[in-house]
Amino acid sequence: MIKLITFDLDDTLWDNAPAIAGAETLLRDWLIEHAPRLGPVPVEHLWEIRTRLINAEPGLKHRISALRRKVLFHALRDVGYDEDQALDLAERSFEAFLHGRHQVQVFPEVQPTLEILAKTYALGVITNGNADVRRLGLADYFRFVLCAEDLGIGKPDPAPFREALRRANCEADHAVHIGDHPEDDIGGAQRAGLKTIWFNPQGKVWEATHRPDAEIHNLSQLPEVLARWG
Repeated sequence: MIKLITFDLDDTLWDNAPAIAGAETLLRDWLIEHAPRLGPVPVEHLWEIRTRLINAEPGLKHRISALRRKVLFHALRDVGYDEDQALDLAERSFEAFLHGRHQVQVFPEVQPTLEILAKTYALGVITNGNADVRRLGLADYFRFVLCAEDLGIGKPDPAPFREALRRANCEADHAVHIGDHPEDDIGGAQRAGLKTIWFNPQGKVWEATHRPDAEIHNLSQLPEVLARWG
């Protein structure tokens, strides 16, 4: 019997690409207005800084908010802002980005489905991203939210899934994870012993080795799948 359901966020509860694209545009516009020395700098320069920082500190790849702040700080220093200015501008520009990052359109079936599931199951979040369910009006459905940023490690490592089991006081064979990514979500959860449901709205072909326990194309199918499992 399933007792715990954990969810991925980006591209599972909403389409992430439009939000990130909008946030990047918002960030660039903010920099042009408030940090004009950096505004025209090609985005490739920021990616070079990002690569350099991750090579020097690999753990940053799981701390994407801290990483983006550091990238902005170094880019601002590179174009001539002093340290205090760069720190201030990096923080304020990141907040502009984060505001845009939360302009997501939650799939219409998400809240009705969570409403149904929360009556029977413990619900949690396991995400590598930096979306905050509190800012999206979804926090009340979830008993816990596990972010790679806070844990210092992300999917597909099984550690976040094991932490979810610990938080819920649940055995792996009574838990299921739902996500869109074959490796991060399905592979990681399988390594921790959880059942898995692949969210596949575009009808892609499964190409990984170990198949998920179920596949859905719309989150409204979840209650029926879980009911079949007893």
